[in-house]
Amino acid sequence: MISFLRQAALPLSTLLLLGGCLDVPHPFSNPGKEAKQLAANAPPSRLDIPTPAKSLLPGDTAQIWAKDVAEELLQQTIPAMAQPVRKGDWWLAMHAEQRGDQIVPLYQVMTPKNEIRATQEGAPVPAVQWSAANADLLSAVAADAAPRIASVLTGIQADDMEKDPHSLKHRAARVYFTGVTGAPGDGDVSLARAFAASFRNTPDTLQNTATNADFTVNGKVKLTPGPAGTTGHPQEHIEIVWQVLDKNGKEAGAATQLHDIDAHSLDHYWGDVAVVAAQEAAAAVDQILDRYSGRENAPLPDASKATATKQKESDKK
Repeated sequence: MISFLRQAALPLSTLLLLGGCLDVPHPFSNPGKEAKQLAANAPPSRLDIPTPAKSLLPGDTAQIWAKDVAEELLQQTIPAMAQPVRKGDWWLAMHAEQRGDQIVPLYQVMTPKNEIRATQEGAPVPAVQWSAANADLLSAVAADAAPRIASVLTGIQADDMEKDPHSLKHRAARVYFTGVTGAPGDGDVSLARAFAASFRNTPDTLQNTATNADFTVNGKVKLTPGPAGTTGHPQEHIEIVWQVLDKNGKEAGAATQLHDIDAHSLDHYWGDVAVVAAQEAAAAVDQILDRYSGRENAPLPDASKATATKQKESDKK
């Protein structure tokens, strides 16, 4: 029984996070970039990026800079568009500042009321290179800027969630679990029961209906013929996908378990195999909820406190 569990219990190393998931610690793999997904309640529904007027760039290259930053932000799944500011949109004010023989790109996240919500600096560029900016340089500057801006937006989101008593920073997520389908033997029932039991050990709650649910989770099992086996015994390839959808039906992420098992070994009773698989799945789903909701993100530092600290340090010098 022990060797069977080692083979069929879907080891932690084969649990993969897919879809909209973000970086999570071992044993889960990360297929995307850090800060890849903004939660559904993130501040900007669209981030306008107008051509910067004070770019210190020659000719029409300022427009190329704006387009490159927008493209890089799209790679971070941030809905950015290089266009004039539209009423009701958040927008990104870009400009460049000369400091000695260096040019520092500056990015300000602006609210629809044209208020500065946050400021972020890019990596400095030698002034000589900036004045003769080519496509490669602007592309590199944009690639440097995108994760910095994404981090700021994540902080803004976290700050707003911190102030909202009804956000998932201050309450458990309501999860509707639809069950498991496609498993042989008693797998559908055993996996569903084991998942529900394991999920009760997370900070979130399961509910019996989809009404007012923050997320919906479903499990799907698929068996396909596997390799012949090292000792001539036929095997099967099992895949279990635990999909997480947000309240709008958009995929928040998916945890996939993959393994090769002795053919027909799960045709009847899953037993402890279901328990181990469900424990891993419940932990993975909890990770997805944390990342997608943004409830573990840190709010932006208090700008006034940061300024005061810098002033004290300056006074000491």
